[in-house]
Amino acid sequence: MFLWMESLAPGIVAQAVLALSIVAAVGLGLGSLGFRGIRLGAAGVLFVGIFFGQLGMHIDERILEFVRDFGLILFVYTIGLQVGPSFSSSLRQQGLQLNMLAATVVLLGGLITAGFRGLFRFSIPAVAGIFSGATTNTPSLAAAQAVLQGFKDQPSSNIDLLGMAYAVAYPFGIVGIILTMLLIQRVFAVDPEREGKAHQPATESDDRTPDYIDLEITNPNVDGLGLHNVPFTLEAGIVFSRLYRDGSVSVPADDTVIHIGDVVRVVGPKTKLLEFEKVIGRKSTVDLKTVPSELTTERLYVTKRSALGKSLSELNFEQLYGAVVTRVTRAEVEFAARDDVRLQFGDLLFVVGSTEGVAKVADLIGNRPKALDHPHVLAIFVGILLGVILGGIPIALPGTPAPVRLGLAGGPLIVALVLSQIGRAGPLIWYLTPGANFALREIGIVLFLACVGLKSGSRFLEVLISGSGVYWMLAGAFLTLVPLVLVGLVARVILKLKFATICGVLAGSMTDPPALAFAGTITKSDEPLVAYAAVYPLVMILRVFVVQILILTLPG
Repeated sequence: MFLWMESLAPGIVAQAVLALSIVAAVGLGLGSLGFRGIRLGAAGVLFVGIFFGQLGMHIDERILEFVRDFGLILFVYTIGLQVGPSFSSSLRQQGLQLNMLAATVVLLGGLITAGFRGLFRFSIPAVAGIFSGATTNTPSLAAAQAVLQGFKDQPSSNIDLLGMAYAVAYPFGIVGIILTMLLIQRVFAVDPEREGKAHQPATESDDRTPDYIDLEITNPNVDGLGLHNVPFTLEAGIVFSRLYRDGSVSVPADDTVIHIGDVVRVVGPKTKLLEFEKVIGRKSTVDLKTVPSELTTERLYVTKRSALGKSLSELNFEQLYGAVVTRVTRAEVEFAARDDVRLQFGDLLFVVGSTEGVAKVADLIGNRPKALDHPHVLAIFVGILLGVILGGIPIALPGTPAPVRLGLAGGPLIVALVLSQIGRAGPLIWYLTPGANFALREIGIVLFLACVGLKSGSRFLEVLISGSGVYWMLAGAFLTLVPLVLVGLVARVILKLKFATICGVLAGSMTDPPALAFAGTITKSDEPLVAYAAVYPLVMILRVFVVQILILTLPG
């Protein structure tokens, strides 16, 4: 049927490029079509690949394996760079409660999947594919395929079952989470908009994003103290950005002494600001923004190598230049600029000071936004190299029939998580702009799914019609609904969480952007996004490792 490809693109490489381009273009076009806010996204490439594979389109096996594995590496490595900076901070800033709920969804899914193996004797590739498809998690599919390929005696037909089971279980994975949200809303008669207004004060007080407040010093216990000696400052992550005294505004240093009647602007998490107000005084009637001064504020990018890895206390902007950094934005997460924060390439600093002082800070840290437009390609390939090496190291675990390897999915993911925290090693800068990261990630996942679809497509219809596919679909629906409903009920009945927050946790536990978009639509709030972002890093890592543990520990 596809003989025309041989004449149009002579040579196996040209034919492979042509086939992959057709599958990718048609699949992404299908994925962009929406119905009531639900889109397949990149998963459309998998279904189109299966369709063309069923029709007889194929490419050279060696090329297919290389493209598939390289696409997988690009995808998981960039995922690691993306979620790495927010992984530890999500646990600290959002607390353990939401992450425990999301992790419970993952672990319950793993236990149910193990039950499918014991009760229905589904093959190992089938249960791994059902686990990944029912939870709409492509990285776990990639991790499962990498592990299966590590078994020397694993027939290629069994590996094909992985992609087919994923494709069969995937559609209800998307629908099931939306049904769960609607079920919780109906059972508890939730009006999201009214509930949001009722909880507004609590929402504001629970917001841990940086804010500022102008406070007047009225507590005699802090009169005459240096700012670095004021109680609760370090624990609360408070930054002093301005001092108003005798009609003038200046930038205070750590050793600046405060007195009764002074007004200071403090920056920090909203929850801590309210507590800190009681420590030093009361909210000021003077708005420091309205007081004429020579101070200016600028947002500056960290781009100079000499500044990387240094803490704000080491740089000592207050003493040297009369300027202070109040906030830092890193990986789209904003936080208060504590003295122990170490600068990384691409950090965005909010700086307050005199025009001359801010200019000197800009010169010291670089502030060359155009430098962010050039990806550090050398660092990318060094990181991938380290990831592949780590993925190949055998790890002996008790109870497993063979040594565990992180593989081409786990190795690059772990390395990227670590490198994104380090930020820099000598001349190597482990940084990708959001745009470059997204481009590489999408290219990687599209190549991976196109290859999986083409390879699995030749037997897809046969498996579906034979009866196995129907059982996989029912098992996938059960695996989607049960953990989500149970955790959703616990979150509402026992923990008394808001509906919008529950929706974000459920969407994050499935790493499902369409479900997140639906949650935003029905709640008319950004709260689902906050909860989603809080649990996403941990869930992404858990799903990758749970599917590998299932494959390695379930009896063959």
